[in-house]
Amino acid sequence: MKYGDSDMPAGRMWVMLAALVVVFHIGLVFSGLVPNLVSRPLHLALVLPWIFVFGAPAGAPRISGVVLTLAGVGACVWVAWNHDALGDQYGFLEGSGQIALACVLLAVVLEAARRAIGWPLPLVAAAALAYALLGQHVPGEFGHSGTPLRSFLGTMTIAEGGIWGSLTGVSVGVVAIFVIFGAVLNAGEAGQGFMNVASAAAGRLKGGAAKVSVISSALFGSISGSASANVASTGAITMPAMVRLGYPRRLAAATEAVASSGGQIMPPLMGAGAFVMVELTGVPYAAIMAAALLPALLYFYAVWIGIDAFASRTVLRGIDPADRPGLRDVAVTSVFFLIPFGVLMWGMFGLRVTPQYAACLAIFAGAVLLLTDRNLEVRPRDVAARMAQALVSAARQVALIASIIVCASIIVGVLSITGLGIKITSLILGVSGGMLWPSLLLTALACLVLGMEVPTTAAYVICVSVAGPALIQLGLEPLQAHLFVFWFALLSTITPPVCGAVFIAAGMVGENWLKVAVTAMALGVGLYVIPLGMIANPGLLRLSEAPAEAAAALLRMALGLGAISFGLIGARRVWVRAGMLVLGGLVVFWPVGWGPFA
Repeated sequence: MKYGDSDMPAGRMWVMLAALVVVFHIGLVFSGLVPNLVSRPLHLALVLPWIFVFGAPAGAPRISGVVLTLAGVGACVWVAWNHDALGDQYGFLEGSGQIALACVLLAVVLEAARRAIGWPLPLVAAAALAYALLGQHVPGEFGHSGTPLRSFLGTMTIAEGGIWGSLTGVSVGVVAIFVIFGAVLNAGEAGQGFMNVASAAAGRLKGGAAKVSVISSALFGSISGSASANVASTGAITMPAMVRLGYPRRLAAATEAVASSGGQIMPPLMGAGAFVMVELTGVPYAAIMAAALLPALLYFYAVWIGIDAFASRTVLRGIDPADRPGLRDVAVTSVFFLIPFGVLMWGMFGLRVTPQYAACLAIFAGAVLLLTDRNLEVRPRDVAARMAQALVSAARQVALIASIIVCASIIVGVLSITGLGIKITSLILGVSGGMLWPSLLLTALACLVLGMEVPTTAAYVICVSVAGPALIQLGLEPLQAHLFVFWFALLSTITPPVCGAVFIAAGMVGENWLKVAVTAMALGVGLYVIPLGMIANPGLLRLSEAPAEAAAALLRMALGLGAISFGLIGARRVWVRAGMLVLGGLVVFWPVGWGPFA
């Protein structure tokens, strides 16, 4: 479907609906305080058509999608319209009509998540609902005393303790705005600007095509909320270039998958994760960005070392000079991302407005830049196409993440209502014997499972709700615990059995996904080591408070990671490989620097 095509009324209808989604969320930022039981239900109502109807195949899926959309939108609008009266009910349903409405809302939320990302998360949410309703029959400490049906369903659907809880508030007020920002940049020349900067900086180096992928994906991934989306966008350019230069297909795909995953942890946006972290921890944005910067640089440093290690075993040519962009192209296309990013930073640190307000200003700047292309030409038809692409892409991404976060809100609501969250925290503490490092490993495993097929920011929100309290009880600072969970929420992007970024990259180059996954895990070894290294070397996160301590931790981590990465990939003899892995591990985790965690 070409959304800029005036001959397609269906296309125009979707563009208009997308515009409504964008205007609604930007309007919330400028309109002041809107009751949560108005903004959050309307947020869900606006995204349901994009989940159930947009792109649905003809026949039963589309018909059922229309029915579910009408039912869900009707229920959401009813809640928003009656928010004053519902506030007086204190989460207790009155009458069979309200019970039916609650059941419809929960069913619609579960089915929306299933259609968006598949079965895993909705099954977990459905199990949570079953536990809440039947948990009084569960023997032992994991049972509960029972929850009255009207009170439980009411808390979940007409109060702010379930699907309209704080997680949905994050989706409405934070994630949606930054998703729109990313869509506006991606619809214009910003993506090409990232690519040109990367090509100019690294194209001539050994393994240059792979290093271009690393730099461009780090830049683009910071504004993208999904590693898979990053692979599909930047990978469409970088992977064919690597294959043409003779790079092994598994290396081309693995490099893009690993670099795209790393973009999610790269400041300043971290796929909107930085601003979600502000909401959940109360830590200022500048402090989060400072804490996240050095670990992110270490991650890409390890990937860089890995590419050099591959280059020591096979010929990895740089990009031919004729294929590298000229200085004018680099300068012009860079403007398309530098201006919006500059406006964003100016808004937060110059005007000192909220990140959401600053992001809106940056969206307006990016929208103005959609009026022209890299040749600085204004063609009305192309402008209309870019605007339509930005709107539709924004609406689809907002809908995807909203469907996941609202479904996750069911789980968080059940954890709170039944006390299961405290019991899981106690379980983690009990199984680990109250020791930090076993708890960290259990948390990493939980993040791998909970993060399957879920965009990074949503996976982080789910994981930190379950595991965060246990880590904080064991002595980690809140920001340290949140960053640890945020990193490990990325595990499933490159780790089998569910490795979304790997699957997409492997499919795009026609390589066996398991070969790509093995190579990606070696290249992306920093994803497994650095979060644990942040705990062993807490000074790494104190760049703004203690720069010298942070620099020392950075040097230590860099030496250890370099040895581990080169040992995994570059060493030919088994004993050399084992020696480098042991040496790297000792450098990173030697007790000096563990501080209170010794």
